[in-house]
Amino acid sequence: MCGFVGEFTFNKGQITKADTFKDILNLSQHRGPDYSDIITDSGFQLGFNRLAILDTSPKGNQPKQSPNGRYYVVFNGEIYNYKELSETYNLTDLKSSSDTEVLTHLLDTLGVDKTISLLNGMFAIAIIDTKNDCMYLTRDFAGIKPLFYGIASDGVVMASQFNQVYIHPWFSNTLRLLPEMVKTYFGFGYMQAPHTVYDSIFQVNPGEILKIQRDRTVSRKTITTFNKVQEDHSMPKAELSSVLKSAVSKQLVSDVPLATFLSGGIDSPLISAYAKKHIDNIEAFTLKVTNSKFNESDIAKAYAEHLNIKQHIVTVKETDLLSEIDTHFKAFSEPFGDYSSIPTYVISKEAKKKHTVMLSGDGGDELFFGYPRMLDILQKRWWFKLPYAIRKQIAQITNKLGLTNTWAPYFKTLNDFIANKHLKIPAQTLNTIFPETSFSSEMDKLYEFDNNKRTLLHQLRFNEFYAHMQRVLIKVDRASMAHSLEVRVPFLDKKTIAFAWKQKGELQTKQDLKKELKMLLADEVPESLINKKKMGFSVPLEDWLHQHLKNDVLEVVFEKPFYGKEVINVKAVQDYVNDFFDKKHNNAWGVWHVYAWQKWWITHGVHHQN
Repeated sequence: MCGFVGEFTFNKGQITKADTFKDILNLSQHRGPDYSDIITDSGFQLGFNRLAILDTSPKGNQPKQSPNGRYYVVFNGEIYNYKELSETYNLTDLKSSSDTEVLTHLLDTLGVDKTISLLNGMFAIAIIDTKNDCMYLTRDFAGIKPLFYGIASDGVVMASQFNQVYIHPWFSNTLRLLPEMVKTYFGFGYMQAPHTVYDSIFQVNPGEILKIQRDRTVSRKTITTFNKVQEDHSMPKAELSSVLKSAVSKQLVSDVPLATFLSGGIDSPLISAYAKKHIDNIEAFTLKVTNSKFNESDIAKAYAEHLNIKQHIVTVKETDLLSEIDTHFKAFSEPFGDYSSIPTYVISKEAKKKHTVMLSGDGGDELFFGYPRMLDILQKRWWFKLPYAIRKQIAQITNKLGLTNTWAPYFKTLNDFIANKHLKIPAQTLNTIFPETSFSSEMDKLYEFDNNKRTLLHQLRFNEFYAHMQRVLIKVDRASMAHSLEVRVPFLDKKTIAFAWKQKGELQTKQDLKKELKMLLADEVPESLINKKKMGFSVPLEDWLHQHLKNDVLEVVFEKPFYGKEVINVKAVQDYVNDFFDKKHNNAWGVWHVYAWQKWWITHGVHHQN
């Protein structure tokens, strides 16, 4: 796991001065504190910060050149099938035992497109092809690892971190906010690929290869995609178990200490149970908070005891979490509004004291129908078969009589109803804050649904995978890499995703949520431990905002210059925050989005570089 930055000039123009480029590279040193290096050549420059995981010797360092000299590579992540690929293609004369070494040999043997299509892992890769005089950028099929790039008149800057692109001298006088993406952030709390909040800076889509040529031509190719078309297959329990155990096994390969995160849910206990089968002395980390509403460490402890896993319970008080908030914002060089990033940051900090690699259970909810909101949508979809005016009248009567208790009929479309479940600032308020501004077309497409039960269920999974899960992955990557900690996600192994995607799934009752994963976990622990109410990785945000954080929120929202006033109705934002403190609404998460936007700008904005 690492961090990198690079330049690729148009028409072989001037690259950035060495000192400036090194300063930009140093912004991601926490992603790779073990070794740094820069390669400069005609028309390009690559910088790399290494977190040594596989082959920790200097032979595993980057940037790396392919054996025949054609390709220069910087690579962040892990390739889990690198040994298989080495054997399949009979790679010889390997100078190291790292996955990067195999990658460079494969590029010489197979070329870029074929090589990338074969990889199973989490990765962001930049490749300079000196023969064809172009640059390739590619990112894993689930979007686990970040890859930003900006297109300027002088060339392309690509990097692991958003701020490494926008502070680059090529963008110093050209940054313009993209209104639809600023609205997307305020509503959903993150920047949805392929865009960012700046109109000239982008993200590589999950499962995509970009080819950028000297003449400014940019072409795109999808290497792996999981589409909205439902494949009708059954899900044999034994087969799912085999696929997931294989994924865990491959992700346990490490030359540095490794452990797991263990919560009181379903996903991480299953991953931990499978890891225990391969590493008998595997350890697990659990966060314990003093607020009983959010503490699930007792359930996690019961899991650990039954699985005979050595467990580290990290106990934190609310004051401990509050004291980390400002420091935690330094880990997010992009606007990001999921406040569960705070406990994620704290547990990552503690885990790093003993380990460098952790396995997590992220992805299980998205792939195996784990969110109650999916069930709620299926149960209420019938409302949207009725004309809007009629269903509003019916709902008024049924709600008053106590026969129903739902706001679903008041949304004009099913799409609006579903989007509202992910929006943290209501659509009506967003439209006041951003008058005459829509979401991006890509975001709109993610929230297009058919009102057919089987089709809808699969589309909901697609949406969770390519929308909400992207926010989760951003949170985990930034919070963990702030402490030079690599987090691996076995549920997002290429084969696990492909297997899950073929299953039709079924949601009738709450018992059907993650039904298959519960069945697998029941083979490892007593069923009495399963189906406990999961509390989530959360904090008492509403209380915090009204008490401990109130003064800081008021200062950054009302006393500091509000960033983005050219695209934001600042008065509407401030009225929304005032209404929260006046208790006219209790939407704490939405207020946090506003607060986090200003904290991002104050902490990381380009004004720091002027």
